[in-house]
Amino acid sequence: TTPLERPSEKHGFSLAEFRFANQDLRLAQDWRKLGVAAVVWDAAVVMCMYLELGAVELKGMKAIELGAGTGLVGIVAALLGAHVTITDREAALEFLSANVNANLPPQSRNSVAVLELTWGQGLERFPVGGFDLVLGADIIYLEETFPALLLTLEHLCSDSTVVLLACKIRYERDTNFLSMLQHQFAVEEVHYDKDRDIHVYKACRLPMRRDL
Repeated sequence: TTPLERPSEKHGFSLAEFRFANQDLRLAQDWRKLGVAAVVWDAAVVMCMYLELGAVELKGMKAIELGAGTGLVGIVAALLGAHVTITDREAALEFLSANVNANLPPQSRNSVAVLELTWGQGLERFPVGGFDLVLGADIIYLEETFPALLLTLEHLCSDSTVVLLACKIRYERDTNFLSMLQHQFAVEEVHYDKDRDIHVYKACRLPMRRDL
């Protein structure tokens, strides 16, 4: 069993088609091979819709997507002008890279890197506080990953970094993560898609407390 609802296209390979940033996108999905990592979830679609609204500046920004899966969010961020590092675990990278290469025009490919990132591990390969924007769609669902995810966010974020998390609140543990996040970040809900029941949260690092 999986903590996520399975999509209707769960029996093997399929293509998910979207139009974002004035471009038709076709993303391969392969449930049988990679499970949850290889499916476009509603949270990713809603995140892309939110990015298209222009509420967050993307042009020229350094962005990183965590747990990218099919890569939809990172691809759309790149099409909207960001320099994006798209990350996932080693097992998903080949699949992720294929989707990125298939959907980015040649002029956008120089602004995208696909890299392995297992939360909490090998963080020294990524610059401390080196990103303007951290993106995560449906990455809050396994409680045992929460401490490593928080550690990763702390490493990647400077005081001016904006974190955007799109998620469906399925279980109490999802809200528990947001509570954990609030110890070090100011968190607010910035968007809600009623049809898909997806929340988008914005988080920014709290200033370090200096005891007098």
